[in-house]
Amino acid sequence: MGKRVIRWFCFLLVALCVPAQAQLRLLTEDAPPMSFMRDGEPRGLSVEVVRALQARTGDSGQIELMPWTRALHLAQQEEDIALFFTVRTPERENRFQWVGPIVVGTTSFYSLKSRELVIDTLEQAAASGPLALPKQWYTYETLSAKGFSNLYGVPSSKQMMTMLKHGRVNLIATEDLTLAGELAAVDLKPQDVRAHVPFMRSAYYIAFSPQTSVVRVVRWQRALQQMHEDGSLAAILRRWLPHAPMPPVEP
Repeated sequence: MGKRVIRWFCFLLVALCVPAQAQLRLLTEDAPPMSFMRDGEPRGLSVEVVRALQARTGDSGQIELMPWTRALHLAQQEEDIALFFTVRTPERENRFQWVGPIVVGTTSFYSLKSRELVIDTLEQAAASGPLALPKQWYTYETLSAKGFSNLYGVPSSKQMMTMLKHGRVNLIATEDLTLAGELAAVDLKPQDVRAHVPFMRSAYYIAFSPQTSVVRVVRWQRALQQMHEDGSLAAILRRWLPHAPMPPVEP
């Protein structure tokens, strides 16, 4: 048997012994323009980025929209799960493997213009009456840690906006990236609200479950770097969020 045949035979044995990587579960929530359902199909900025990364890495997997609390729990418990987009925080750092950053947003307080509120400081926001926020958001954790005792925890951004619309709370806190979509869910527009006190800047990542292969995570990070280099990430951001700044490139 020739050396070339022996080499190919050994290669075949190795290939057969290496287990195929499982399909990914790609989890996100309903948060336009990042991710939403249209005609039964996931759409949005984050969905487009994730599908582009799938095409580059060759990793197959279905995108699923579900409540954020459930998705966050699954991503910490099971392997081969990717949760997108997720704010990378010190508290979450060791719970996931990270690919990004992909987009950066600014969080501010918002009130109805018709209320004519003047909120210029965090202290005024903390004393402004009930402030609605989804309890699972990192923003809720942040403001709670800052001593805000007026937080009104709700299960979803839509309920937060509904309470603002009907005057049940004076303030909400959300990001510039998702504000228009959240308002549209309750038939409001950006011109109906006033922004107060930008207080947090957040970088968003794809968070892989800790049990996921490091090789797979590195492959996704390299693919994202390629999207930076060839301009395809910038093109997606311009299409969905024309005024959003480009995130930094991480190795």
